[in-house]
Amino acid sequence: MSHPRSNRRPATKSATSPAHSLLFAALGDETRLALVARLCSGQPHSISQLTEGSRLTRQAITKHLRVLAKAGIVRCTRAGRESLFQFNPEPIAAMHQYLDLVSRQWDQALSRLKSFVEE
Repeated sequence: MSHPRSNRRPATKSATSPAHSLLFAALGDETRLALVARLCSGQPHSISQLTEGSRLTRQAITKHLRVLAKAGIVRCTRAGRESLFQFNPEPIAAMHQYLDLVSRQWDQALSRLKSFVEE
């Protein structure tokens, strides 16, 4: 009996990176996307500033920021007693490169399929 994965191509390192999974999971939430949008200004923001205009508590915002920080999307620095959060574009650039790779792979697969169908 063959293993169900035996007919599949081996996964590339970039396709199986846990970092990609963390990034997609972190950005898969509307609240976290909104926080990233606010932080894209380039200026560090405190939790109080990020809570302004939101119906969420400081604790809820903090939990979302921790998820973003774990994925590397935001950086936290201390300024006295206050935590300041700032956007880190590097993981998003890496995600963009990964999605470009996946797109090229799909284009190649579709091209092969088209050639096969036209023969």
